[in-house]
Amino acid sequence: MTTLASRLGLPGDRPPRCLVMGAHPDDIEIGAGGTILRLLAETPGARLDWVVLSGGGARADEAAESARRLVDGRADLRLALLGGRDGFLPYADAVRTKEAVLAIVASAAPDLVLVHRRDDAHQDHAFAGALAWQACRRATILEYEVPKWDGDLGTANLYVPLEADVVERKVEHLLAAFPSQASRDWFTADTFRALARIRGIEAASPSGLAEAFMARKLVI
Repeated sequence: MTTLASRLGLPGDRPPRCLVMGAHPDDIEIGAGGTILRLLAETPGARLDWVVLSGGGARADEAAESARRLVDGRADLRLALLGGRDGFLPYADAVRTKEAVLAIVASAAPDLVLVHRRDDAHQDHAFAGALAWQACRRATILEYEVPKWDGDLGTANLYVPLEADVVERKVEHLLAAFPSQASRDWFTADTFRALARIRGIEAASPSGLAEAFMARKLVI
C-alpha cells in the first residue's frame, strides 16, 4: 500500500518533519488524530512539533499527556504549549503567540502542517489557520475540521481513509485524555464516529471511515 507520506509528496530520503497546531488542547486530536496515527504507523521516526496556542493549568496538563500518549514514542515529539488566553485569541496574546509560532517554524522547517481551517467559524481556530499560512510557505498545509454548534463543516477536498481500529483508537483516546470536556454535549464518541463515517462515505473509503481536510494548494 502506498504510504500517506509518499502520497503527500513528503521527503523519501529522511523522516518527514511535521507541525501540528491547534487553538485548544483537544483540537489536534479531534481534527487529525487518526491521520497522525496513520502517518506515524507508516513512517516512524518523524519529527513532530505539537503546538497548542491556548489553555493553562489542568487543560495544559491534558494537552501534554494526550500528545505523549497518542504519539507513544513513534516520533521525535516536541511540545509547545503557548498558554494563550482561551477563547480570546487573537484579541489577546496575538503578538506573543505569533512570535512563538514563527520561532518554532524556523527551527522545525516542516514539510507538512496540520492546522485548523482558515475559514473556521471560531476566531481562535481561524487565527491558527492564518498563522500557518503566514509562517509555513514551504510546507504542504492541510486544514482539519472541528465539529461545533456553529455548523461550519464545509466541503472538503482531501481525504485520509482510516481503518476502523484507528478510528476507535482515536475515539477512545479523546474520551480518556480530556475528562475536562466530558460535560460538553457534543464531546461524545458518536460525534467523532459519525463525522468519520460521513467523510468515509465521501471518500469511498474501503473501511467506510476517513478524516477530511481542505488543501488549498498542493505542489506535485
